[in-house]
Amino acid sequence: MPTIERESPPGGPVVRGFAGRGFRVGETVYADGLLMTAEWAMAWNAPSLDTLAEADVLPLLDGPHEFLLLGTGPSLRRPPAAFTAALDARSIGVEIMDSRAAARLWGVLRAEGRQIVAALLPL
Repeated sequence: MPTIERESPPGGPVVRGFAGRGFRVGETVYADGLLMTAEWAMAWNAPSLDTLAEADVLPLLDGPHEFLLLGTGPSLRRPPAAFTAALDARSIGVEIMDSRAAARLWGVLRAEGRQIVAALLPL
């Protein structure tokens, strides 16, 4: 009889929960915002969404990425047009949703092996 085996998920950070306004990755809580790639997670002293600029996410922009998953905080809001235009000029799309939804979608997309990056503003 054939056996069914689960594929092992791609490595890298995954948001495992929320703590206050922050995100739990492993045993670390990122209270003021979070930047993630397939390889690493780092604390982000996130700016206000209204002032978000390309320079604020520079650590994420090297390498071939399908898109940037932007968590806009406790509710869905649009970032400045200049921000999305700057990333579009780099051929990086921006998917926008509230930060809780973005954190959950991150895990789903990474399990599919998608090469994405994320910037999550605090909840």
